[in-house]
Amino acid sequence: MMKIDLAQIRTTVPEMRRVKQIHFVGIGGAGMGGIAEVLAYEGYKISGSDIAENPVVKRLRSLGAEIFIGHQQDNIYGASVVVVSTAIKADNPELLAAQQARIPVVRRAEMLAELMRYRHGVAVSGTHGKTTTTSLIASIYGQAQLDPTFVIGGLLNSAGTNAKLGQSRYLIAEADESDASFLHLQPMVSVVTNIEADHMDTYQGDFEVLKDTFVRFIQNLPFYGTAVVCLDDAVIEQLIPRFARQTVTYGFHQQADVRISDFSQCVNRSEFLVHRINKPAMKIELNLPGKHNALNAAAAIAVAMEDDIDDASISKALNEFAGIGRRFEQYGEFETGRGKAILVDDYGHHPTEVQATIDAARAAWPEKRLVMAYQPHRYSRTRDLYEDFAHVLAQVDQLLLLDVYPAGETAIAGADSRSLCRTIRQRSGKEPIFVASPEVLPAMLAQIIDDGDLVLTQGAGNIGAVVKTLAELQLNIVKMKKASCV
Repeated sequence: MMKIDLAQIRTTVPEMRRVKQIHFVGIGGAGMGGIAEVLAYEGYKISGSDIAENPVVKRLRSLGAEIFIGHQQDNIYGASVVVVSTAIKADNPELLAAQQARIPVVRRAEMLAELMRYRHGVAVSGTHGKTTTTSLIASIYGQAQLDPTFVIGGLLNSAGTNAKLGQSRYLIAEADESDASFLHLQPMVSVVTNIEADHMDTYQGDFEVLKDTFVRFIQNLPFYGTAVVCLDDAVIEQLIPRFARQTVTYGFHQQADVRISDFSQCVNRSEFLVHRINKPAMKIELNLPGKHNALNAAAAIAVAMEDDIDDASISKALNEFAGIGRRFEQYGEFETGRGKAILVDDYGHHPTEVQATIDAARAAWPEKRLVMAYQPHRYSRTRDLYEDFAHVLAQVDQLLLLDVYPAGETAIAGADSRSLCRTIRQRSGKEPIFVASPEVLPAMLAQIIDDGDLVLTQGAGNIGAVVKTLAELQLNIVKMKKASCV
């Protein structure tokens, strides 16, 4: 990979006093890697470690970062501060070494908050849709020549990266509620897309605690800040009176300040009208499918309105949006032994997200048999949402179920994929196929795919890497052309 000359694009912001080298433990994650990339562009020396090579690690190395594979206490040598991801355990040798050496240790969100401190921050939170909404906002601001800094949890295809240092005062970033660390952020605009039960171990298993935390997130706004929230979400609608901040609502809801109507989907694109207070309705052609993505676009429009971005820039950015890695990512059409099939990959790992993906796929290609390969993420989520998973996964025509990706968790009896297979078989009469390991998935898919099938791979674990392997095996894969919705 070509070396990038950082000196040509550095921007001027106040430096962190006495901080020269920043070390990231778990640097290969999208969120950690994105923050590291922005800091590298700002001129800090970056080091880090992770358990395996990946594209994030390779990109950071091209920026001059020193990255170790494996965690060793000597890796932190020279660090002024150590940043840790949520996945890092208390007994990690680098964390212990930093504590013993009295080197400051901060969480990812604390470092993101430091990046945001001297900028006009837009923080996007919610159970679902954070990455897409953040990407749409960044694309609109970029189209308007506002040159924002952004940190996104997925690859923004148009930029070829998930993070970028802009020259302007704007910073657009995801706000992670999984460990409540988004409370460190102090943005000017906060977006909440929806609120559902997830990551409940963080919130003592109490949904009221989760709701209270989102209220605190909104109240972290300055009194002159703005909350942009989805009125279609019943939980958010209930919480609005508690926000005590200027609030702009969006959604299909008749009372929304930014209201969607006349929605239609043509293959993998959407069209709809957006109605705004004291402004003419705007016709939107969005290069994404599904009503859930129309909501994400409405959130982005509401944020753009706060900075008086012109309608032409908004419309062009949404119409030409090139997508995000692993968010309904369409690899294209490929030949099988029995004909042609379409391959689509998605990161969604909550039942609501899986349902939205299925709905979008059915609307895009209603005539196709839907073959889904799904990898559950975390035993605790599978346990807590077991009934919802069983209901949603039974809706596809053929299901291949990989075992749970543990993400560091210990197995929980009854919260595994074999149990899900049995439950789906008993209740629906369908025959899900258990896949013992991700490595055998391409071969198993090859045995069951028929001409005209739509193959949808889904999950937040290592299934994404398997999909890339599958696509690479299909050397004649043909990218689908942009649909024409006339």
